[in-house]
Amino acid sequence: MLVVKKFGGTSVANKERIYNVANRCLEDYRAGNQVVVVLSAMGKQTDVLIDMAKDINDKPPKRELDMLLTTGEQISVALMGMAFDALNVPAVSLNAFQVAMHTTSVYGNARLKRIDTERIRHELDNKKIVVVTGFQGINKYDDFTTLGRGGSDTTAVALAAALHADKCEIYTDVDGVYTADPRIVPNARKMKEITYDEMLDLATLGAGVLHNRSVELAKKYNVPLVVRSSLNTSEGTTIKEVVKVEGMLISGVAAEKNATRISVIGLEDRPGVAFRLFNLIAKANINVDMILQSIGRDGTKDISFTVPEDMSDDAVKIIEDNMDMLRAHQVDVNKDVAKVSVVGAGMMSNPGVAAKMFEALFGADININMISTSEIRVTVLISEKDTERAMRAVHDAFGLED
Repeated sequence: MLVVKKFGGTSVANKERIYNVANRCLEDYRAGNQVVVVLSAMGKQTDVLIDMAKDINDKPPKRELDMLLTTGEQISVALMGMAFDALNVPAVSLNAFQVAMHTTSVYGNARLKRIDTERIRHELDNKKIVVVTGFQGINKYDDFTTLGRGGSDTTAVALAAALHADKCEIYTDVDGVYTADPRIVPNARKMKEITYDEMLDLATLGAGVLHNRSVELAKKYNVPLVVRSSLNTSEGTTIKEVVKVEGMLISGVAAEKNATRISVIGLEDRPGVAFRLFNLIAKANINVDMILQSIGRDGTKDISFTVPEDMSDDAVKIIEDNMDMLRAHQVDVNKDVAKVSVVGAGMMSNPGVAAKMFEALFGADININMISTSEIRVTVLISEKDTERAMRAVHDAFGLED
């Protein structure tokens, strides 16, 4: 059996935890399995590197930032290789070049295109544990790229798909996927299983357990995925195509504070305006989430939308540089907002989920700025200061407690 195991930064934060990870991997290795280990940077190393970069340059070039950030994972895998050697276990550490992991050329947010598996297969055939850097790849210019925060999850799932692994385990500092962040909602319940679609929405909408692109890949290639704790041996949560029906209306509540609402005021009320606006933003590789267009008045209309906060300055500059072309009157920006969402396949066959959510928010005296829905999700944009109260109110309203 071939197993891919991914360990996050807290799991390899110090010597003791590195050896803990090594021993967890040895359980599978000594059982006769082939083992590939994917690691993130140690502890808060990525944040330290970002602070170092910004101390030199407030706006470091994205190419150079990727060159710097990829050193974090290289430190982790090299130290892990040394730990295995100390335990008399054959192992080899590999970075993105050595594998090689090919990506698009978008620095800071690249996407994996393909993975060459020949080197990994060779090392596995030689009975070695293979330790691979997460979060990074190489583009067509032979530059290092990074996959976005949390991208080590995506590396692990992509490797599992490319190697046709029997199992992909994501180890983190929590022991599974909960109905809400247990640090905010103390009575949140751990789920035994959840569908790919539900997990994808939760990950996209702020549940920090998994990188959303890792769930996309797992669903596309039907990779068996398990989220477990690196600090204990509990079973964790299985993510798969179909789960047993537990009678739950929704599966979880998620929140995302990394959001900015941008409103473009006084656009002409005629065909093609929305296309021109969002085409400009798309060309800059900026993700747009919630979109609200007002009813036209006096020949004009307003369009509001949300973007990730770290992309908001770029989005606003693009709009301001094209105000004449767009024929807009002004741009309003609000960074003090957050998205709160309920997700669950059960809402497809149960009307009234949105009303129940809105009632919970009304009972907590929380105002709604924007609303977005899909078949399995309802998302509201609210004031950032109300985020945690909103999560607890909605979680309690749907009876998700343990």
